[in-house]
Amino acid sequence: MPKWTGETMGAKSWWSQTDSRLLQAALGLAVLLVGVFGVLLPTLGVAGLMDPMDTREVEAEAATRVPGTMTDAVSGYGMTLTGNHRADLVFADPDLGQRLLLALPEIVGSLLLLLILALLLRMARTLRGGDVFVPMNARHLSAIGLTVLVQAVLAPVLPALTTKMLLRGTPMAEQVPFSVTFTGEYVLLAFLVLALGEVFRRGTKLRADTEGLV
Repeated sequence: MPKWTGETMGAKSWWSQTDSRLLQAALGLAVLLVGVFGVLLPTLGVAGLMDPMDTREVEAEAATRVPGTMTDAVSGYGMTLTGNHRADLVFADPDLGQRLLLALPEIVGSLLLLLILALLLRMARTLRGGDVFVPMNARHLSAIGLTVLVQAVLAPVLPALTTKMLLRGTPMAEQVPFSVTFTGEYVLLAFLVLALGEVFRRGTKLRADTEGLV
């Protein structure tokens, strides 16, 4: 069976080489932006080479009213908890360990997103040959699905764990309960991508068997 080359049964395909280049450029730009703003800048903040993260949004059970203000707040150990149910945990001068714990969820999430974008970019490059149904793309889709599944677990767990570590040994630990809320959207997306990867795998195998009969 011949590969799709941009024309099928005399009809020109809507996808062109220009479209392929634009897609690769868009994915490349996304990789650059995520790498800079999601990994590089937070890492520089952890190292103290630029302003670090100093705030974490948390779910607070209760807080102490501060006279003369309109918000609730608890202070101590170089940190302040302000707000009611959805509160901000603010560090006045976070040390290296605190900076790392504050930035870790964003850095890990961005690294996983970079992996997904890199795999999509490699898939987009196969469009230049006019055929996306290749075994490599089936493997890439499976890897993307597994990465999304890992992200679905880590996205809620990492902030909860790092917040617990940040507050360990302080009176504020009683104000912020350990809470993890999982959502089904990422899990559903992961299984959809894994199913698509299986479709690609079966499609490429079927085509290879068909070509062997010709």
